[in-house]
Amino acid sequence: MEIYLPIADLPVNIFVVFAMGLSVGFISGMFGIGGGFLMTPLLIFIGVSPAVAVATVSSHIAASSFSGALLYWRRRALDLALAIMLLAGGLVGTALGVWLFTFLRDIGQLNLVIALSYVILLGSVGAVMVTESVRAMVRLQRGASVDVRRPGPHNLLHGLPIKVRFKESRLYVSVIPVWVIGATIGFIGAILGIGGGFILVPLLIYLLRVPTNVVIGTSMVLTLVTMATATVLHATTNQLVDAVLALILMVGGVIGAQFGAQAGQEMRSERLRLLLGLLVSLVGLRFAIDLFVMPGELYSFRLLEGGR
Repeated sequence: MEIYLPIADLPVNIFVVFAMGLSVGFISGMFGIGGGFLMTPLLIFIGVSPAVAVATVSSHIAASSFSGALLYWRRRALDLALAIMLLAGGLVGTALGVWLFTFLRDIGQLNLVIALSYVILLGSVGAVMVTESVRAMVRLQRGASVDVRRPGPHNLLHGLPIKVRFKESRLYVSVIPVWVIGATIGFIGAILGIGGGFILVPLLIYLLRVPTNVVIGTSMVLTLVTMATATVLHATTNQLVDAVLALILMVGGVIGAQFGAQAGQEMRSERLRLLLGLLVSLVGLRFAIDLFVMPGELYSFRLLEGGR
């Protein structure tokens, strides 16, 4: 059954799109991420333009994150105070990201920037996560501890001023790195259509030493608000959000996230990080291959403002 997407200007199979939303929503709930790092490339691979994919996926990420965040909220497995501080920087970063997105689109460089960014970002992050996860599993087999919140002296970030106590995370740290992390995630999410959870979770664990039992739920709260803001800004500024596509993805995403969150609670953390790292690496590899494959059409046309 095919349906026409008005903004994407493309006919698609509604069941294929729903299955994509369901699958990515499951991954979102399992790993505590928005899932945009996978959904945006999938839409691009089926023919949706990168600009429309990025803008529309923001709404799917927001819906999936809402479903997952609600589940973690009920289980009291998130730090609301830390999430609010992350949002203070995240909203600023999101606004800057949408501005740069619009500028790159106007000069015709958006597609190239998105592809290169995915290759660099996903390739590097995926490699780090896979390496760290394999080491953790090796330590586990040897009988050593694999707690990623390692004891020892605090890093330089903990010596910065303007410190705040976060009771749920058992932290007393400066809010400066928290704001910077939030702004970075919001900025990347607005440009690439990704929630940034696969970056945020390692940063919170390794830099701020947030316990793993609250880091996923906290990540989902930030993803929810920043992606909802990005959706509104993209819709009002660029008119690129395809409501029909977004609705199908959101329905599948909300359903999948519930099952994914339950599955994630039953798996060991190092195995979760290994699977996530492999997924991230594979998506980055696909984008790298596409950069060197000759396109079917060597030329493209775009109407400038004023019909020129």
